[in-house]
Amino acid sequence: MKSTLLGWPDASVGMVKLTPEQQSMLCTTEPAMFAPVKGGWGRQGSTKLFLASIDSVTLHSALAIAWRNAAPKALAATLEPEAD
Repeated sequence: MKSTLLGWPDASVGMVKLTPEQQSMLCTTEPAMFAPVKGGWGRQGSTKLFLASIDSVTLHSALAIAWRNAAPKALAATLEPEAD
């Protein structure tokens, strides 16, 4: 299962799969960096990243959140939670 996609639909945009709650928080607090994908995928948490606007720390954090969401529970449990 892919949880991240960079360069979709073009090189200026990436996509991460978040929970709807995570998506709402990021899109509300950083609208220049994040936006829901249109349609049903967006309502399920697929979130666009505007790569020209996002700093490396925020990008890393979004990718880590998406990875933890998709990782097998046993693997995710062995890792320290990242301080945000």
